[in-house]
Amino acid sequence: MSPSVPRALRIPSVSSIAILGAGPIGAAVAHRLAQRARVNTVRLIDASGAVAAGKALDIRQSGPIERFDTVLEADDDVRASASADVIVVADEVDGDEWQGDRGLAMVRQLVEAGITAPLVFAGPSQTWLIEKAYRELKVPARLLVGSAASAIASAVRAIAGLEIGLSAIDVAVVGRPPGLVVGWASAASQGMLVSDLIPAYRLAAISQAVPKLWPPRPYAIGAATAPIVEALVNGSRTHHQAMTVIDGELGARGTAVMLPLLLSRGRIVSHTVPSLSPQERTEFMNATSMSR
Repeated sequence: MSPSVPRALRIPSVSSIAILGAGPIGAAVAHRLAQRARVNTVRLIDASGAVAAGKALDIRQSGPIERFDTVLEADDDVRASASADVIVVADEVDGDEWQGDRGLAMVRQLVEAGITAPLVFAGPSQTWLIEKAYRELKVPARLLVGSAASAIASAVRAIAGLEIGLSAIDVAVVGRPPGLVVGWASAASQGMLVSDLIPAYRLAAISQAVPKLWPPRPYAIGAATAPIVEALVNGSRTHHQAMTVIDGELGARGTAVMLPLLLSRGRIVSHTVPSLSPQERTEFMNATSMSR
C-alpha cells in the first residue's frame, strides 16, 4: 500500500486566489484558505503593500505548525489580480471595506481590464456594491457572489445543532441581510424534520436572534468564504448558501439575495428557493423587496 499523501499536498489543480484588501476580513479569508490547503496561491493585495506583505509572511510562517504549504504573496496593485481564478473583495488595512463609490470605481477598473474571474464580496456592507456591479457595470450575475451572510447560515446550523445535540443540520437561511429568514419548514437532520425535534417556541427564538448576529466578525467570514472560493475553483456537488443577484424572479430586479447556490468552476451554475412555510415565504418576499 502506498503511503498516504499529506493533506497539504492534495491540491486538485493549480489555482490562484486574489484578495483585494489586507484588512481583518481579507487576512482572515487568506488564513483560512491557507489552512484548508485546497488552493495553491493566495495573494493579498493592498495599497499598503508592506503591511500586506507582513500579514502574508505571518500566515506563511504558521504553515509548519498548522501543516499547510499554501503559497502566500502580497502586492500593492489591484492589477495583480488579473491572473487569479477567483477575486475576493474584502477590506483594506485600515479596516474599511471596499464599498460605496470608491468600491464601485475599483470594480470598474477590474471590468475595464477585462477580468472575467468570479468576484466574491466578503464584506457585510457590500450588498450595494454587488448590485451596482450587476446593474451599472453589467457584470453577469453568475460571476457575483456575496459570502458574508454565509457566516450567519453557519451560525444558525450550529445553534440548532446545540438544541438537539447534533451537528448535521440541513437548514436554509435566505433573504437579504440583516432581514434573513430561516427555512424551518424544510430543515432536517438525519432524516428527521427539525420542527419535530425542536419546540416551535425555540425555533422562533433562534429566528428572532438572527438579526443580532449581523454583521458577522472577520474570522467567521473567513471560515464561511473559504469553501465558497474553493467551490468556484474546483467545482462542488453541494449547495452553498451565499448571496447572488436575482432579476425578474420573486418580483425583484437586480437584487442581491442569499439563496442556496450550486457553484462550478468559475461561475454560479444555479440557485434554488427552498421550501418555505407561508409565513416564511412572506417574510422572504418582504426581504427581497427591500432592494433600494
